[in-house]
Amino acid sequence: MTNSIMQAARLLKKAKKVIAFTGAGASTESGIPDFRSKGGLWSRFDPMEYGTIGAFRRNPTKVWKMLVELIDIARAEPNTGHLAMAEMEKIGVIQGIITQNIDLLHQKAGSRNVVEFHGSIASFTCLDCGRGYPLSFVRQEQMPPLCPACHSLLKPDVVFFDEQIPPRALARNKELLAGADVLIVAGTSCQVAPASFIPSQIYGQGGKIIEVNLEPSLDGLAEVVLQGTFTKMMTELVGQLDGN
Repeated sequence: MTNSIMQAARLLKKAKKVIAFTGAGASTESGIPDFRSKGGLWSRFDPMEYGTIGAFRRNPTKVWKMLVELIDIARAEPNTGHLAMAEMEKIGVIQGIITQNIDLLHQKAGSRNVVEFHGSIASFTCLDCGRGYPLSFVRQEQMPPLCPACHSLLKPDVVFFDEQIPPRALARNKELLAGADVLIVAGTSCQVAPASFIPSQIYGQGGKIIEVNLEPSLDGLAEVVLQGTFTKMMTELVGQLDGN
């Protein structure tokens, strides 16, 4: 057990409110490539051509060529890092998770208090008539899926680049961050605004940050850096908490 793991465990045990903030690096070990990595979605589909709501409205059939691949990520299974975070919530160490991921893996692992900051692949909406449909319905349809009511193409309830964060997600995010004195930042380099401001908000309100990443990326904000894979670091951390 490294000194960093023990230091992180001590911070968590003394904390009054712990929140986790996760990104794509938490899901790569479940077989979901980082969108920006080699072989990731944005290496094959230009984000401005496929990843904006403007692009979807102009040519939804074209954008659905990319969205078909996006749906497949919902077939992935949680890794031991997700399971460790769920266990930390179960034993009362973590009070909630804010995730930039849309893959449902935290929920599959058993985490209950999850804010999906960038939406979720679990549901779809018709932008013309406003009706909503679950992923289970879309999977049964031919691609691209049409709204049964008005025959327009459905859009997944994920946040495109030029869309606003849903008000409910912002409200729940604000609620979770209020009074948090420790933030676990895992699998994200915190480059995408406005989610990227979360660590600095916690730091600014006097909280401590535990970073779990292959490479440190928080420019000195982190009190403790657990440098390694998400699965290894989180498994060791929850082991230290369970063992004491």
